[in-house]
Amino acid sequence: MGEIRYGARRPEQRSNHEIEATRATIWSKAVTVVFDTDPEVVAAVLPRPLEPSEPTARLRIAVVDMGTGLPSFGAGWFGVRARHGDTEGEYALFMPMTTEQATVGGRETFGEPKKIGEVALDLDGDRLTARIARMGSTVAEVTGTLGAEQPGYEIDKLDFYFKLLPDPSGDGLEGDPALVYCRRHETARLVRPVIGECKLLEAPLDPVADLPVRNVRSFEYAEIASSQRGEIAERVPAEWLLPFVHQRYDDLSVLGAGR
Repeated sequence: MGEIRYGARRPEQRSNHEIEATRATIWSKAVTVVFDTDPEVVAAVLPRPLEPSEPTARLRIAVVDMGTGLPSFGAGWFGVRARHGDTEGEYALFMPMTTEQATVGGRETFGEPKKIGEVALDLDGDRLTARIARMGSTVAEVTGTLGAEQPGYEIDKLDFYFKLLPDPSGDGLEGDPALVYCRRHETARLVRPVIGECKLLEAPLDPVADLPVRNVRSFEYAEIASSQRGEIAERVPAEWLLPFVHQRYDDLSVLGAGR
């Protein structure tokens, strides 16, 4: 009998490919917009024990080259500034990905709120266009012109995620969720400022448009490489997350609300 590929694997054959990928040097082409928004909106989207920090939000639209010969994939990130006690970071609300592999690993390992969607970024000379769409709705559009190249940089940042699962009975969650700290180190090269426009559009399942763009703090294109390391900061009561489960799992009932 040959190898049964669904059978048990020996210890030397086991690995977590998501962890391996996040520790490798993987470059992406990305446009990032950071903007001021309304403080009360930021407060409304944060589950306990997270609390508001600066009332800013960040949108990133990227195309990632894994460097393995496989096709590149699109990756998006949208979230707000937050804090946990004295620890500052960002809370992700929406992370669209174009492939199953990019979606599943991050959701199951780190608790990232990833969903499969359309993510595209195109350059035509100095002209940039980028777009996110899901389930028949365009979620965000970015257009602009690239300025002169700026020096590269390196930064350390922290993302907050909640790792949770619905209970199979359909009632509540399967235990108390974990608040995950995801510590990232980013290196940016070929940095160029963008003069352009960022539009957050009405999308019933991904309502990023509820966070108004009041003032753009930064708007740039860059090639970015990042590594990340996750850790569980604490367990939080399931009832704190139940009102926010729709941030991660689509509530399809909203698609019929207007009919």
